[in-house]
Amino acid sequence: MKEKIEAYLQAHLETGYFMGSVLVSRAGEVLLSKGYGMANLEHSIANTPQTKFRLASLTKQFTAAAILKLQEQNLLDVHNSIATYLPDYPHGEEITVNQLLNHTAGIPNFTSFDDYQTKKRLPTKLDDLIACFSDRPLEFTPGDRFSYSNSGYLVLTKIIETVSNRSYADYLQKYIFEPLGMKDSGYDRHETILKNRASGYVSTGEGYQNAEYIDMSVPSGAGGLYSTVEDMYKWERSLFTDAVLDRSSRDAMFTSTVKITDEENEQIYHSYGWVIDTQYSRHRISSNGGIEGFLTHIARYPDEQVAVVVLGNLQAFLPDKMGRDIAAILFGESYELPKKREAIEFDPTIYQAYAGEYKFDSSLSLPASILDLIFTVTTDGQYLFAQLTGQEANKILPESPTKFFYKTTDAQITFVTNDEGQVSHLIIHQQGTDTKLNKIN
Repeated sequence: MKEKIEAYLQAHLETGYFMGSVLVSRAGEVLLSKGYGMANLEHSIANTPQTKFRLASLTKQFTAAAILKLQEQNLLDVHNSIATYLPDYPHGEEITVNQLLNHTAGIPNFTSFDDYQTKKRLPTKLDDLIACFSDRPLEFTPGDRFSYSNSGYLVLTKIIETVSNRSYADYLQKYIFEPLGMKDSGYDRHETILKNRASGYVSTGEGYQNAEYIDMSVPSGAGGLYSTVEDMYKWERSLFTDAVLDRSSRDAMFTSTVKITDEENEQIYHSYGWVIDTQYSRHRISSNGGIEGFLTHIARYPDEQVAVVVLGNLQAFLPDKMGRDIAAILFGESYELPKKREAIEFDPTIYQAYAGEYKFDSSLSLPASILDLIFTVTTDGQYLFAQLTGQEANKILPESPTKFFYKTTDAQITFVTNDEGQVSHLIIHQQGTDTKLNKIN
């Protein structure tokens, strides 16, 4: 089993899309704990199980745990309004702590604001971050629906600091990291000399470059922590015990509180910092994260006591798919080895037939905000380029006359023609799923 997992991860490394560290365990036994690629390309320092990675949104499960710990200490109640703890917060009487935890509060997501790309570079106090969205109208009546919001977890961070009279970092250190012996975890700060810290990278298609800078004061309790695969394993194992949270808190953390997707044969729920679904007919609790230069994933199959932790420092691979494939190996399910894709020589005159605008198929269970996006394919006469509304155009290269691939990320596009030989739609292959977009002109 270990040999199959190692072969799978080595194949990933050879695609050029992956660098990071991975830990896989079953029934309390670590089957694999290993680093792949470089933690620092400039100094040729390899990734190891002790390499520290930015956790991105995996941070949220720790923020949720801190809230539940405060509830155990009788310092708050998740069913109270946030006005109970932050009396000056606009609409505070309408929003409960519970709604912040499960992304149903309706607070606008500040990382989606037009000025975020500029502001993320600047050191910013938590109160000033909250002020940038607190006076905006709510997007919907609290409790009405799910809408992922980093802003909500910043408000939770403020509640933790207010109620505990400690900084967010200090509270987690005292009540989570220290009790579990997580000596290689904490709040990331640019100015701190942090041994074994990974650098974050992006793929250019021809090589790698340093990821864009983000001041780590900005992600706060929504994405500001760092850890290692081995420390994350300590955390995962603690969730079977009372080491940090008692049984009632753990039950609350893993209760399917809000439905995200209700497609045929697929139901996905959000709980407190985690996503709950079914993979390979098995109950799965997981979380994914992404921040400049880093992609992260943790999955728990509690009935089988299987855990997969993936922490990567190259913003090109698909950590959730990697986690699912590793689980497939463990459970004897089918999976495919990643492969390095090579462009073929191809007559570019056909590219004009592929050029045009495409929209997501209306039958897909996607939010209206996504269904309304336009996927544009263009050509300069030599290459094809693909661009989703609001994103940069990326070159796509042919590996067959109809199938193209990105060099900057692990995703592919297949163009499909109708009986008349005209391009009718395309299919995006990513994260192990196929998404249809119809050509509209």
